[in-house]
Amino acid sequence: MEACPVSNGGLSGFKRRASTSGLLGCRCVCRPLSGPKAVVCVLRDDMILTDTHTHLYDTQFDADREQVMRRAREAGVELFLSPAIDRDSYEAMFAFTRRYEGCYAMMGLHPTSVNDNPHWKEDLEEVARYLQQPPEGIRFVGLGEVGLDFYWSRESVSEQIEALRIQIEWALQYDLPVVLHTREAWDEMCDLLESYRGRGLRGILHSFSGTEAHYRRMKRLGGFLFGIGGPVTYKKSAVAALLSGMDLSELVLETDSPYLPPVPYRGQRNESAYVSLVCRRVAELKGVDPDAVAEQTTHNAVTLFSLSEPGSR
Repeated sequence: MEACPVSNGGLSGFKRRASTSGLLGCRCVCRPLSGPKAVVCVLRDDMILTDTHTHLYDTQFDADREQVMRRAREAGVELFLSPAIDRDSYEAMFAFTRRYEGCYAMMGLHPTSVNDNPHWKEDLEEVARYLQQPPEGIRFVGLGEVGLDFYWSRESVSEQIEALRIQIEWALQYDLPVVLHTREAWDEMCDLLESYRGRGLRGILHSFSGTEAHYRRMKRLGGFLFGIGGPVTYKKSAVAALLSGMDLSELVLETDSPYLPPVPYRGQRNESAYVSLVCRRVAELKGVDPDAVAEQTTHNAVTLFSLSEPGSR
C-alpha cells in the first residue's frame, strides 16, 4: 500500500474514517487520483471545493489538461476561477472556460505585464473592450488579475499604480470584484485601497502574504477576502502564523496553478486538485473539520463572485 504524502508531510491530526481506498499512514481519508503520482486527501465524497485562482489554461497544461481536470473533480473541486494575465493568453482562457463546466473567467492586465511594456495603455484598451463586450459564451465574474508587483524592479511603479487605478475604476463601473496580486508592495497596496474607502470596492487579496498590520488594515477597510494557497503549507509560513486570528468567513482557497505548489509537491507543477491540501492545512491550523473549511470558503467565493451553485451553470 502506498504511503500518504500528506500525513508524511506534516498535515496530519485528523481521525481516519473507514475507507477501502485509504493509504498507509494516513489519518484522514486519502485516495489516489487519476495519473501515476497524484494523491490527494479528501474527507467526504460530497465535499465541494473552490479554486479561486488557477491558470489551468496555461500552456504547461496543454499535454494533459483533461487528466488535470479529472484529478481536480476527483479531489472535490467543482468551481474554478481563472484570472487573466495579458493578451497573449486571453483566447486560451476563453477556450478553457467554454470547455469545462464550473469554470469562470476574469478580465484584466497583470502588473508584471506593465513592466517594460511601452504598449501597456493599448493593452488596457483591449481590456476595456472585452469588459464592454465579452466574447460569446463568456461572463466575466471579476476583474483580475491586477495589482502591484515590485519584486523584479521599481522602475515601473508609477505605471503599475496608474494601470491599477484605471482597472479599479472599471471594477466599480461594472460592479465586479477585483483580484489583487501584491508582491513586495503591501504598504503601497494598503495605501491605495484605503483611498477607495466607502466606494463599495470588494475583492480578494490573492496569495495573501502581508503582515498582521496589513491584515488589520484590510480588515478595517472591509469588502476583501484573503486568498490562501500553497505557501500556507510551507515551513515558517507567515500566513500560517496569522490564520489563528482570521475567521473562515474572511478566507478563500486557491492554488495559483501552475505556480506555488503545496507540500509535498514543492518544485513541481501545481494543479487545482491540490487545493484540497490547502484546505486540510487551513483546517489543521484553525482546529476545525476540513469539511467546514471547504463549505465556508466555497460559500465565500460563490457570494463574492455571484456564481452559480456547483452543479449548475
